[in-house]
Amino acid sequence: MWFSEYLFLERSWAKDENTIKAGLQRLRDYPQPFWLALFVEGTRFTQAKLVAAQEYATSQGLPIPRNVLIPRTKGFVSAVSHMRSFVPAIYDITVAIPKSSPSPTMLRLFKGQSSVVHVHIKRHLMKELPEMDEAVAQWCKDLFVEKDKLLDKHIAEDTFSDQPLQDIGRPAKPLLVVCSWTCIVGYGALKFLQQSSLLSSWRGIALSAFILAIVTFLMQILILFTQSERSTPAKVAAGKPRMTGRVQQQ
Repeated sequence: MWFSEYLFLERSWAKDENTIKAGLQRLRDYPQPFWLALFVEGTRFTQAKLVAAQEYATSQGLPIPRNVLIPRTKGFVSAVSHMRSFVPAIYDITVAIPKSSPSPTMLRLFKGQSSVVHVHIKRHLMKELPEMDEAVAQWCKDLFVEKDKLLDKHIAEDTFSDQPLQDIGRPAKPLLVVCSWTCIVGYGALKFLQQSSLLSSWRGIALSAFILAIVTFLMQILILFTQSERSTPAKVAAGKPRMTGRVQQQ
């Protein structure tokens, strides 16, 4: 996350405002093209969080969501305010899993099992957004109302539109990077085992088995903590706007 230049926040606007401002200002003179990923809901979706969001919407007289959570707009408004002059567009991305495909999980990823994902992308020019912060916040909220309707359509029809699905294929560059690192790490591990003679004695074999068991245990903990139910509940964080984002080179 650090190498991808994530903005690490404290979930307190009084503390995070300057962090966000400084992080976004650094992007003004970024030497390469970039995109900033912003998860405006601030937490991962679960049915329990949806119920909490629906209760909050009812109490505040807001449109009651069916498939999304209520966006937390402070981070989004701050991003638009500081990046309006040098970022040309906002891409509204909606992701859905078709009924015939299992949901992608970290465990399935490690097992090499694939899942089908439908992605709907809509481009909004930055210059078309309102000027006032309050209007930008309302624009974001209205966008999520439309996103909720779009997901209703996907649930009913198992697709976002009548247009044929576009298969983007498998890009060669990521595969090349993964294969290169696998070869480098594998070669290094082989040389280490040859020079250390780690597998030439029962003690070395026992040590290797112990290290493998520790790695397996840590991986199980990692998979456990990737479960969406362990992220911050919407009911607790309803009054604490939070922005999570990352900068990525194109």
